[in-house]
Amino acid sequence: MVEKTHTAAGNWWPGLMEPLRTAGERIADFFAPSADAAATGENYEINVELPGVKVGDIDITVSDGTLTVKGEKRFEREEKGKTFFFSERAWGAFQRSFRLPPDAKADDVSADFKDGVLAIRVPKSGPAKERARKVPIG
Repeated sequence: MVEKTHTAAGNWWPGLMEPLRTAGERIADFFAPSADAAATGENYEINVELPGVKVGDIDITVSDGTLTVKGEKRFEREEKGKTFFFSERAWGAFQRSFRLPPDAKADDVSADFKDGVLAIRVPKSGPAKERARKVPIG
């Protein structure tokens, strides 16, 4: 006969998992959304994954050749009557910065937010002009 060392209804499980219940608060300090960047003939495109973030909680700024996306993913959870064993959802403040290329038109940046993806477009100023000059030998 196997003797059980825990109480009825598996009450040992929540105690064992208690450190993981609050891990989300610590993980939130490191929340950095995934992104990708690409270029087309006319634009640079940056896509940032922000599932669960509301458009009003996102701020995009451009300063000194750097585009910064920051905001907050809010976490609202009804805990009444529930015992959580773990939560893998990240929340909290986030920030990502992207260095813009020299030919980026920082004054004409635009953005759309759909299905949890922030799509940022940065127009190019045009093709880089090759500047060749003859260098005299002194």
